[in-house]
Amino acid sequence: MDSQEKAPVEEQNVEQIATSATEQVENVVETPVDQPAEEEQPAEAEQPVEGEATAKDSERKQYQTKQEVLERVREIAHSEEAPQKDEVDYLKTVFYKLHIAEREAMLKEYIDGGGDPEQYQIRPDEVEEAFKAEMGIIKEKRQKLFKEQEQEKQDNLQKKLDIIEKIKNMITSPEEANKSYKDFKALQDEWREIKNVPAERANELWRNYQLYVEQFYDLLKLNSEAREYDFKKNLEMKTKLCEAAEKLAEEPDVISAFHQLQKLHQEYRETGPVSKELREEIWNRFKAASTVINKRHQQHFEGLRAKEEENLQKKTALCEKVEAIAAEENKGSGDWERHTKQIIELQAEWKTIGFAPQKMNVKIFERFRAACDDFFGRKAEYFRGLKDSFKANADKKRALIEKAKALQDSTEWKSTSDKLINLQKEWKTIGMVPKKLGDQLWDEFLGACNKFFEARNAAGAGTRNEERENLEKKRDVIQRLKATAEEAGDNLQEKVQKLVEEYQQIGHVPFKEKDKLYEEYHAVLDKLYKDLNISVAKRRLSKFKDNLKQVAERGENALDNERSRLMRQYEQLKQEVQTYENNLGFLNASSKKGNSLIDEMNRKVQKLKDEVQLVRDKIKAIDAENAAK
Repeated sequence: MDSQEKAPVEEQNVEQIATSATEQVENVVETPVDQPAEEEQPAEAEQPVEGEATAKDSERKQYQTKQEVLERVREIAHSEEAPQKDEVDYLKTVFYKLHIAEREAMLKEYIDGGGDPEQYQIRPDEVEEAFKAEMGIIKEKRQKLFKEQEQEKQDNLQKKLDIIEKIKNMITSPEEANKSYKDFKALQDEWREIKNVPAERANELWRNYQLYVEQFYDLLKLNSEAREYDFKKNLEMKTKLCEAAEKLAEEPDVISAFHQLQKLHQEYRETGPVSKELREEIWNRFKAASTVINKRHQQHFEGLRAKEEENLQKKTALCEKVEAIAAEENKGSGDWERHTKQIIELQAEWKTIGFAPQKMNVKIFERFRAACDDFFGRKAEYFRGLKDSFKANADKKRALIEKAKALQDSTEWKSTSDKLINLQKEWKTIGMVPKKLGDQLWDEFLGACNKFFEARNAAGAGTRNEERENLEKKRDVIQRLKATAEEAGDNLQEKVQKLVEEYQQIGHVPFKEKDKLYEEYHAVLDKLYKDLNISVAKRRLSKFKDNLKQVAERGENALDNERSRLMRQYEQLKQEVQTYENNLGFLNASSKKGNSLIDEMNRKVQKLKDEVQLVRDKIKAIDAENAAK
C-alpha cells in the first residue's frame, strides 16, 4: 500500500449508561479519513433526544396495558439480554402514559359515580411499585454492562497496541518482509476483528497502525501483478460501497439511512488501499454520498429541536399558569373546586404537547408536576380538616331527624306544622356533609315531615269544604252590602251594622281567597262608611246648632265652657290623627299582612279626621252664636 493513502478511522460506539431521565445517549461515529487530513469530513451523526418519540417508536411493539410493559421490563431485568437504552426509555414512557390515563379514568369513574372530587385520594399502585423495582435492577445491570464495555475497550486498546508493536518489529527486518507476509495479513485480520476502543485514543491508534502498515508494504517485495490485483479488488469493493452509499439518498427513513451509512463506513475502512492515482477520486465519491445522508440526518434533528423548543415554551407557560393558580387563596370548597377544574384542564392541554428538548424534558415535567402536587396536597389537607365539621353537621342533622320523627304522628296540626317548618329552616342552616350521606339523611328527614303533612292534609279535607261554604256566605253578605249602599233612609246605618256583624260571625275561608275577599269586603264597607259619616256629620252639626240656644240659657258662661270642652276634644283628636300617621310610616307595606293593616289604619285616620272637622264646625257655630248677641 502506498504511504500517501489514508485509512479510515476506527468507529467508536460510546454508549453512556444513563442513571437519570435527563442523560443523553451519544453514538460517536468517526468518519473515514481516507483522504488528506485537512479536507472536510462527513458531518458527525446526532442521536435522537432521550425521552422523545423517535422514528423507531412507530416500529416498536404497541403495549396495551401496564402489566404487558412490566412483563417486558421484568424479562429484560432477569435475562442475559443486554438492556438497550432506547427500548428502556420507550418502555418507561409507555408505562407512565398508561399509568396516567388509568389514574384519570379512575377519577372520572369516581366522579361519575357521585363521588366528591375534593375527597378523592390516589390509591397506591402495586404495578407501579413493581415497575420501579425492576427498573432499578435494569439500572444496576446497565451500569455493570457499561463498566464491562469500558474494560473491553481498554483490552481492545491493548490488543491493537500489541499488533502495532508486532508490525513495527516486522519492518525492522526488511529481508524477512516476504517471509512475514502471512503473519502480517493475519495481524490485519486480527485488527479488523477487534472492535471498540476508547474514543480519545482511536485516531492516534489508527494513525500509528496505518504508518507501520504502509512502511511494511514499502518493504514488501511483491511482484507487480499481485500488487495490481490487490488494488483492483479493493477498488471494486470500494466502488460497491460508494454505490450503496449513493443509493441511501433514496431511503425515506432518515434514521435508518444514517445507521446503514455507519456500517458502510466500517466496511470502507476495513477495505485495503487502491492505486495511488484513484485514491482521491474514490474517496471523494464516497465522501460526497456520505455528506448527503449526514445533511439529511442533521436537518431532521434540527427540525425536531425546533419543535422541541416550541414545546418547551408551551409547557413553561402551562407551568406558570398552574403555579399562579396554586398560589391563589382558596376561601372555601367552591374555590378549591373551581381551581381543580382549571388545573385538570391544563393537565389535559399538557398531554397534547409533544416532548421538550432532552436536557429540559424531565425538568419541565417535574416543575409542572411539583406545582400540581403542591395544589392537590394542600387541597387534600384542607378536606381532611373538614372531616370533623362534616361529622358535627351530620350529628346535628340526625338530631333534627329524631325530633321530626317524634312529631310525625302528632294530630296537633297547627302547632306541629309550625314546629316542623322551624326544623326545616334549621336544617338549611347546617353546613355540608358528604353527598351520599347528605342525600340519605335528607330522605330520612323528609320522610318524617311528609308523613305528618300527608296526615294533616287528609284530616283537613272536611275543613276545606266548610271553608268553601263560608266563602259563599261572605260573598253573599258583600253583595247585600253593595245593594244597601244604593238605598237611602234613616235606618241605613243600622242595616249596615247588622250585615257587618253577620259577616264577622262567619268562619274561615280558603287561604288563597282570603286576601281577595278582604279587599272586596272593605272596599264596599269604606264606601258605605264614607257616605254614612257625611250624612251623620251633617245631622249631628244641625242638631248641635239647634241646641245652642238651650245651652246659652243655662248661664252666662255656658257657651264658653262648651267651646273650651270642644277645643280640648279637638286637640285630642288631632293628637290621635298624628299618632296613627306616624305609625303608618313604620309599617312594612311589602307583605300582604302589612297591606291589610295599613288599609285598616287609613280608615281609622279618615274617621278621626271627619270627627275633627265636625268638632271644628261646632266651634265655629258657637263663635257665630256669640257674635250674634
